[in-house]
Amino acid sequence: MVGTRRDVATPLLGRAQEQALLTSLLDGVAERGQALVLRGEPGIGKSRLLSVAAGAARDRGMTVLTTSGVQSEAHLPFAGLHQLLRPVRERVVELPAVQRAALDAAFGLEHDVAPEPYRIAMASLDLVSEVAADAPLLLVVEDAHWLDLPTADVLAFVARRIESDPVLLLAAVRDGYPSALADAGLPEHRLAGLEDATATALLDASAAHLSPTTRNRVLREAAGNPLALLELPAAAGRPEDALPGGLPLSERLERAFADRVSDLPGDTRVVLLVAALSEEDAIDEILRAAGAVAGTGLDLGAAEPAAEAGIADVDLHTFRFRHPLIRSAVAQSAGLADRRRVHEALADVLEDRDRRAWHRAALISGTHEDVAVELEEAGRRARRRGATAVAVTATRRAAELGETAQRGRRLLAAAELAFEAGQPDVVVGLLREIEPLRPSAPERARLAWIEEMVDPKPLDEQRVTALLAIAEAGDDADLLWLVVSRAWYADPSPATRRILVEAVRRLSPPADDGRGLAIRLAADPLNPPAALSARLRRVAAEGGYTTDAALHLGPAAAVVGEFESAGVFLAGAVDGLRDEGRLGLLPRMLSLQATVAAFLADWATARPAAEELRRLASELNEPLYAAGGDFAASLIAGMRGDEDAAEAGAARAEEFGLPARVNAIVAQAQFGRVAAALGAGRPIEAYEFAERLFDPLDPAHHPMLARWVIGDLAEAALQAGRVAQGRKRLAQIETAVGAHPAPWIALNLRHACAVLAEDDAASRFEAALGADLTRWPYHRARLLLAYGRWLRRRREITESRAALRAARDAFDALGCTSWSSQTRRELRASGERSRRREPEARDQLTAQELQIAQLAAEGLSNREIGRRLYLSHRTVSTHLYRVFPKLGITSRGELGGALTPVPLAPDAADDGR
Repeated sequence: MVGTRRDVATPLLGRAQEQALLTSLLDGVAERGQALVLRGEPGIGKSRLLSVAAGAARDRGMTVLTTSGVQSEAHLPFAGLHQLLRPVRERVVELPAVQRAALDAAFGLEHDVAPEPYRIAMASLDLVSEVAADAPLLLVVEDAHWLDLPTADVLAFVARRIESDPVLLLAAVRDGYPSALADAGLPEHRLAGLEDATATALLDASAAHLSPTTRNRVLREAAGNPLALLELPAAAGRPEDALPGGLPLSERLERAFADRVSDLPGDTRVVLLVAALSEEDAIDEILRAAGAVAGTGLDLGAAEPAAEAGIADVDLHTFRFRHPLIRSAVAQSAGLADRRRVHEALADVLEDRDRRAWHRAALISGTHEDVAVELEEAGRRARRRGATAVAVTATRRAAELGETAQRGRRLLAAAELAFEAGQPDVVVGLLREIEPLRPSAPERARLAWIEEMVDPKPLDEQRVTALLAIAEAGDDADLLWLVVSRAWYADPSPATRRILVEAVRRLSPPADDGRGLAIRLAADPLNPPAALSARLRRVAAEGGYTTDAALHLGPAAAVVGEFESAGVFLAGAVDGLRDEGRLGLLPRMLSLQATVAAFLADWATARPAAEELRRLASELNEPLYAAGGDFAASLIAGMRGDEDAAEAGAARAEEFGLPARVNAIVAQAQFGRVAAALGAGRPIEAYEFAERLFDPLDPAHHPMLARWVIGDLAEAALQAGRVAQGRKRLAQIETAVGAHPAPWIALNLRHACAVLAEDDAASRFEAALGADLTRWPYHRARLLLAYGRWLRRRREITESRAALRAARDAFDALGCTSWSSQTRRELRASGERSRRREPEARDQLTAQELQIAQLAAEGLSNREIGRRLYLSHRTVSTHLYRVFPKLGITSRGELGGALTPVPLAPDAADDGR
């Protein structure tokens, strides 16, 4: 056995606070899962603390799984995840087949279908949860800043979802390095240097032989860094320039390590350089490559001097550097030619195609089409394994090394992959490289699509015309759909809209194609052809459409105001994306689903969708969709009478929308404010909020969305004494939408016409209430209240009571407290007393509890719910544990009844409120 020098005997001084923190986390792991990132400069003691925590965990009987980021492994998909889960791989058989396949694909064992990254993440979460079922689990991640990105993303996903599992995740990250795991919003503790007294004690314990002058110099140079205190004394005995004071501490340490390496035999230095540039720690592989460089066979004896010098830990199977700085010192101190020879030797001895390709591509320039082909293939394999970010790097490097004729194609492929991976900065750089290469028409269309997705420009007439020309030349329906959908949010001028409608007639796929139908409808949302609207409703009723079709039909149905069909398509899109693990597309669908469901007063859908949207958008760093969740939550709160929540959500949405100049967000932020102010009986305030959407000088100006609030504006205008202004806006909308407006606009117009009618109010109310309002309970109740108020003011007291009672009961059933109170006041004014309805038990549930309870009521198990919502099944169990007492039940079988609205009982005497 080869000997090593370990620092475990060195006392761990000055870390009482950190040790207490880690102990508290270990103590609490049985009650709740947690994660902690330890951050600090190199050598500050992160790894030592993780080692101490791992030892303490083992002493407690916990399972400990570890992985370590290696700089040279960053381009190997899921290398870190494979290292972490390798000891428990046999437990994969306990997962469903689809999750087993996802993990097999991630680890290169399955090549059929590329799994979505979130499916791999969910499989990893479930595997971790299964392992933790036997004993509490500690996950240790060393050098997380050097993890391959797919692994870091998976571990960030897991870390956010272990709150109900007996799992503790500890990760170490070096200062100054980006890390997806460190940037995941996890709790963080930064390690500072040791205090002077502690640093002195550590130095005296490890290097008592130093002279006072050298001792003081080391203390000054080390600045409390434990590794520096242990390693610099050896360098301090060298010539004065061995510790140049102007360099950062990490470079001084690297130089100190490099000096130690330079004293070793030549063959040992070759072994060290091969190990530094290799991704694996297998000693046989390292010795074979080192022998190829040295020109002679090498055995374990060549590695022994490195172990004796305390530079590496070596056994019969592995070779590991004792600190990442040693690895970097070895690599940086070697000449370019030596490193190139090592890469060539590794490429010759490796069997893994991906590793071989990367070593062949290292440190070369010029045209090497054979290497480019290998890298491109490695990128394809990475994509099939769900490692899109790695595929970007491989494809981009292939473009650099390949023939000029292939460069544009490869750069475009890299740009598409970078967009898919959520790397907008990379995309922008690639687009600049592609433009001078004179892409073909189809390539130009794809470039325009990508560019608009990552860096949208103002959609004026000139821009729309240019994009449509590119789409036509490239026959690209994706770009056409993008222009159509963006036009709805941007609400361009009438002239621009006419250009778009005419282009869609020429270019759109046929209406019997889901995407074609969506494009044709959304191109002219004010006046969608009746035949297309009928076809949309028929497709929604018949079903059988794909997830991709629903991704187009749901938004199209929403923008034209076909909310009932939109709800069907959006539910299908959301469910399909969950099943397929495509969480990156989920926020947009949840945003629309929450808004549509809110207008339909379907709180059981709207509340969970808005809450999940806000949570997921934050996790994916999608501020646009986070703002969508905020305004949806504001709308729900405003309709239900929670003024504070309505204002808070609207303000959060505006925090993004105003500086980003996204007027659609600012406009929609007013919806909840209008509803809250109307419900609270403040019509002037409600009118002013609604009027903002009509004012061209206001950042909330959005003529398309203004049509959505005309009913609210009309009611506010009546109560605020601004009838003339309200009628003016009503006439403006009626002219704009024509004779056959979409259902949502038609409902609002009937409402507005009734409340602002001059001589024919009775017939207007009759027409509004005579329409099919089955799916519009909130708006039916609003109409009934307005009608009852109108009747009472005409002294038709008896007739008013019937309308007001129906309105009160509907508001009570919907939980719209402010509207219920307002209706009761009207009833009291008519001489009728009614008791206040008590809140239903289900109103006590949080949005996520409600979502989980509904799925459990449908018969799904905790594991099935967890996989559907991308949560640990123990998190689901914890939520249900809280749900049961809130609903006053004791079993899952009672959930359905407890979640069903309570039938209204005949009124008793008024309680005076």
